[in-house]
Amino acid sequence: MIEGSSIILDRWELLDFDPGQGSSEGSGWMPISAPGDVYRALIASGRLDHPYRDRNEAAAAWVRDREWWQRTTFVAPEVAADETVDLVFDGLDTFATVFLDGIEIGRADNMFRPWTFPLTVQPGQTHTLAVRFDPTAVALEGVAPPPPWAAFTDRISRSKRNLMRKAQFGWGWDWGPDLPTVGIWKEARLEVRAKARIADVAFTTLTATDARAEARIDLDLSGVTAGLHAQIVLTDPGGAEVFRTDRDALDSAPIALTLDHPRLWWTHDLGDQPLYALTVRLLDGDRLLDQTRRTVGLRTIALDQSPDPDEPGATFFTFVLNGVPIFAKGACWVPTTSFVGDVQSEPYDRLIAQAARANMNMIRVWGGGIYEPDAFYDLCDQHGLLVWQDFMFACAPYPDDAAFVASVRAEVEHQVRRLRHHPSMALWCGNNENQAIHRINVDVSGVGTPLWGAILYDDLIPGLLADLDPTVPYWPGSPWGGANPNGMKAGDVHDWTVWHGIPPIPDDVMSEPFGYAPEKIVFQRYAEDTARFVSEFGIQAAPALATLKRWMDPADLDPDSEGFHQRIKDESKKALAMIAPETGPATSLQDYIDFTQWTQAEGLKFGIEHFRRRRPHCSGALLWQFNDCWPCVSWSLVDYDGVEKAAFHAVRRAFAPVLASFKALEDGQAELWITNDTRTSAAGRAVIETARLSGVVLRSEEIAFDIPPGASRPIWTGSAPTARDQVLTVHAPDAVFAPNRMLPGPIARVALDRKTRPGIVIRMCSDGSLHIELEASAYVAFVHFVSARADLIFSDNHFDMPAGSRRTIQVTGAAPVISADITLRCWNDR
Repeated sequence: MIEGSSIILDRWELLDFDPGQGSSEGSGWMPISAPGDVYRALIASGRLDHPYRDRNEAAAAWVRDREWWQRTTFVAPEVAADETVDLVFDGLDTFATVFLDGIEIGRADNMFRPWTFPLTVQPGQTHTLAVRFDPTAVALEGVAPPPPWAAFTDRISRSKRNLMRKAQFGWGWDWGPDLPTVGIWKEARLEVRAKARIADVAFTTLTATDARAEARIDLDLSGVTAGLHAQIVLTDPGGAEVFRTDRDALDSAPIALTLDHPRLWWTHDLGDQPLYALTVRLLDGDRLLDQTRRTVGLRTIALDQSPDPDEPGATFFTFVLNGVPIFAKGACWVPTTSFVGDVQSEPYDRLIAQAARANMNMIRVWGGGIYEPDAFYDLCDQHGLLVWQDFMFACAPYPDDAAFVASVRAEVEHQVRRLRHHPSMALWCGNNENQAIHRINVDVSGVGTPLWGAILYDDLIPGLLADLDPTVPYWPGSPWGGANPNGMKAGDVHDWTVWHGIPPIPDDVMSEPFGYAPEKIVFQRYAEDTARFVSEFGIQAAPALATLKRWMDPADLDPDSEGFHQRIKDESKKALAMIAPETGPATSLQDYIDFTQWTQAEGLKFGIEHFRRRRPHCSGALLWQFNDCWPCVSWSLVDYDGVEKAAFHAVRRAFAPVLASFKALEDGQAELWITNDTRTSAAGRAVIETARLSGVVLRSEEIAFDIPPGASRPIWTGSAPTARDQVLTVHAPDAVFAPNRMLPGPIARVALDRKTRPGIVIRMCSDGSLHIELEASAYVAFVHFVSARADLIFSDNHFDMPAGSRRTIQVTGAAPVISADITLRCWNDR
């Protein structure tokens, strides 16, 4: 952030009017903060019931049709002769007109960029500042949309969301509510700055090895800089100065620096995350005019798309970090709340820590949401998570007129300048699914028409990136690659064949009819996927019962109720079809929760293990989706209240750096594979056993293995379990990998002893946590703890326990945890 003397404008008043009838005068104003959210202000004032509760979403629809005004006052600051005062809004959502003392001083129409308005004010004088937000329907009246798509047409045409630079998900998605936001959603301030200032600083790592790193610093100075000089200092993670230079401010040449024995930035599964501090000062003699600080990391990132010699006609899609090919393990990220200006409810610390704890090394910021705040990317830097960053375009044709393109240009330039210094930035992506859905529409209509918005992804964005951030890869869209945007021979794939019940995507056809038949949507069909990189795949599951109870009317706690928080009822049909062969039909709400969570967990485990066994031909698995923006049934791993679903823990185990997994073969046999995603060899012993659920061991083998870095190999072939009372397990006596198992079939046909529960000993610790020890006398499935508290974190949860096994669990919370806070459940209880 560029530093200066700032007056933060955080206390405002809010009032709504009929469109065209508003002003900054009148009575009845209510308080609102900036950053802030109109919905939250209305809730606080008592004018609106919380839209997340019960069936209140529809009752909030009137908000979008009103003209909203926000106003505040300020005392003009002292300004020296060589200084200016600017009014800066980091985010206005969305069609805004700004007034100073009743006189218009500027307009805004893009929520994804800052807006700066120079002010001429008398020091010490009190001024009234007001912002009018026009309803989107009024602002877009008469604006002609691009030709409609057959897919998504109704949803797009109702909202005209593709005609505005506004968060697309706010108009409703198949997992999110229809609550378009309005207001000053980011910081507002007055900035008193020297006329000569630091406009921007870019830090680029050019080469990086353990022995030597080369980097470049580019300065962008504005104003009259003759006679001024710039001072550039880089300090290492320990605070020691490792580079310093002073230069004439008129010198615009890049600054080259070389560091011996640098500390490289890695994802958390491959190494440490050392961060350097870059400080740039603009000086007039000894007088400090401006200063900028950046936290940077030394790393290189590349995307290998060379031919795959073992799969003819296919190419790789592999991220290469510091020269090391990696398997990207992660999830797609949606906004943490529908109320994007509500900074008080942004749980970034918790969610990013959960992603790292789930053994993820990449987060994909999905293109229908928002460019996340600085805190998000700072946390990814600190936790060692790479960021796949979509630009904010999703599932729609976009205009290509000059005004729209100019607005996007300003947006992209701002966001790239803001984010490019983060070592976590791994990929810039043009959009979410626009090329793919366009191809579907071409296939359906039989008419080959150009993609509206292609100028953005093919020309504008890559052109800007070539100048502003040339070392980070760019990808035109997701999915994209080969003749078919969603083909499996190149690029990335959104694998929705399982959830939608369609065949695998071939190279020349984009889609097939959807279906809900159990034989089409069983998760075992992930084994048909031969993609290079799977950037979306997922299975829906209900959140915890306590989460549903916190937000829903008791009368609506039924998956068949219209008030049940599941956006599209067809998704419920798919969920029921998927669980039927795996768990049997759900006959209660608790069944629905348990069965969908079990199936999501088992399905994602199955898919991830398959994708990882295909390394190096497949180099990534980003599941849909990590988090929720409101309390609902969705594809998330972590529900809106922060409670981890069963799939969170299944994914955490499946994403472990070293994985042992069983692969079923067609002849009733099974293979055991070891997948090693670390930078060193994984060597040890694997004990493979076939046992009865009672604990009687039928066969036992011990196999030595030594798997090179970045490799996946089979080390054993034997019989798969077929009897209902048998299980195939593997464990490592030296704990190189976590235990795994293969059941004889769906959980519904496993002959569990209904009288068996694990023995449990609970000890309260002095630090407020719980220490739990479990022991199983016979096989126990789906052992898990539930709680009415959403703040609890379990070191492990939702697991199976073979006979004779033991588990130790630690439970922590925001406040001390007692044994009465938790309840132990398992499948054997059913």
